[in-house]
Amino acid sequence: MTVQYSELWRRWRQFHDTAARDALVQQYLWLVRYVAGRLMVGMPDHIDQGDVEGHGCFGLLEAVARYDPDRGVRFETFAIPWIRGACLEGLRAMQWAPALRRRVRQLEKVRDELVGILGREPSAAELADHMGITVDEAEKRLQEAGTLAVLSLDEALAFDDGESTALGDRVADDEAADPERESELAERREVLARAIASLSEQEQLVLALIYQEGLIAKEVSEVLGVSQARISQVHSKAILRLRGKLSRLKRDLVS
Repeated sequence: MTVQYSELWRRWRQFHDTAARDALVQQYLWLVRYVAGRLMVGMPDHIDQGDVEGHGCFGLLEAVARYDPDRGVRFETFAIPWIRGACLEGLRAMQWAPALRRRVRQLEKVRDELVGILGREPSAAELADHMGITVDEAEKRLQEAGTLAVLSLDEALAFDDGESTALGDRVADDEAADPERESELAERREVLARAIASLSEQEQLVLALIYQEGLIAKEVSEVLGVSQARISQVHSKAILRLRGKLSRLKRDLVS
């Protein structure tokens, strides 16, 4: 942390200097764009990234209000979960409509049936044929399912205490240094790692580029040499499968 920003944090923490707070928010607005850009992968076309970033700004403000530089945690590490949570809340408000939930439940039911019959993940064409809809409509519903899976993925990652291990982020807190807490986090990371390992090589690569390397859809498409639409499809299907696998692994652990 530079001297300049150390001084801004001091003024904000000690004197509640709103000018210092506003300067810090401006400095870290790129974090909001970064988090929102990652979440936009696989989202329907009518979702505007600017709206998602607007919600993320509330998370950034909350992070600035709660951050304590003396704890030795980088602000970026501390802030990302707050920003991500605010973005997700905004997306839930935009997306969690009853009609959408019904379409997704129908798709997931048919998908599970076909997985049992075929012994593999069904294609969009196979889903369309089984559901009596067009391939384009099946692709749209897969994208919707992937969207809702992203929004509810934290629920699949949550354990009995209600806390979750996010796919790309880790919450930094005082409990992280506690051995028992570290053991719990290690268990959750193991569950997540096992679920990811069960995905196809292409799905793992897309998730790694987005959630570990921090690339957006356009950058991933350039790296892999495929269209953004294809990246969106792979991402949606991967998240949908990951959600189901995580739920099953959790049930196995607690049974």
